[in-house]
Amino acid sequence: MPGQSLKSRYWGVVLRGMGMGAADVVPGVSGGTIAFITGIYGELLDSLSRIGPHCLTVLRRHGPLVAWQYINGNFLLALFCGVLLSVFSLAGLIGYLLDHYPIVVWAFFFGLILASTVPIMRQVPRWSWSVVACLALGILLAVGVSELRPGQVSATPLNLFLSGALAICAMILPGISGSFILLLIGIYPRVLEAVHELQVASLLYFAAGAVTGLMLFSRLLSWLMHHFPARTLAFLAGVLMGSLKIVWPWKLPDEAVATGDKLTPLLSNALPGRFAGETGAEPLVLQAMVAALVAVLLVLAVDHLGKAVDSTHK
Repeated sequence: MPGQSLKSRYWGVVLRGMGMGAADVVPGVSGGTIAFITGIYGELLDSLSRIGPHCLTVLRRHGPLVAWQYINGNFLLALFCGVLLSVFSLAGLIGYLLDHYPIVVWAFFFGLILASTVPIMRQVPRWSWSVVACLALGILLAVGVSELRPGQVSATPLNLFLSGALAICAMILPGISGSFILLLIGIYPRVLEAVHELQVASLLYFAAGAVTGLMLFSRLLSWLMHHFPARTLAFLAGVLMGSLKIVWPWKLPDEAVATGDKLTPLLSNALPGRFAGETGAEPLVLQAMVAALVAVLLVLAVDHLGKAVDSTHK
């Protein structure tokens, strides 16, 4: 029945939102990556890009029901309900796993991102030198971001606004975490302080920047996806490939840089043998390989399921 299939579809969107929320809890992993892997990235961008002045015009002329349908409101509601449900229910579990089994968790996300590049690159309609250049540009961007070192900026209203806009843009972009960007520019401790101390003014400046960045950047990406699909998909696949450097499971302390009143450890990637030799900890290579393999199989299963659903709707 159409109504039943529609309900099951939105339950699927809720589950995808939960996956996005779980990824956003992990520093260095973007919820946009999960949206891309699960096949809702384009619909998410298109829906977000419709929220704006024209939506208000539709609301004034045709009423709230038509405006809700115009922005694909049921989809966005189901998705963000899933995100919030995941953040509040899984944050503690993921935090526990990161504290006690960091190598296994990072290996899982490494496999997840690595495998997701295959179906994305398969979607590229045609390959040319310009498309390959966009792929290389995406790789260089993600690797370049991973090489940056934390700075320090003051929490002025303008800086909070710009930080919110930049963080949300990174969150939409697959492969780069918004919290990771906040850490790099040195305002992450200030944002956490504002949250913990309920500094309403600071949070409003940050939220205003996030909303502005979300509206503008989603429009840009949606336009690029429709007008330059091959180059845009290749660029996003490149960002994912480059972000593998960020989620490499075995890391060693590199140095410590003062970030406000805290020390932010800088980590460099290492092979399992060197990691074990310098830290004395078990590298858990077998467990990491199993976690990565599970992630790869999960991506392949999701990709296969998505093709099956698409074929039944044709």
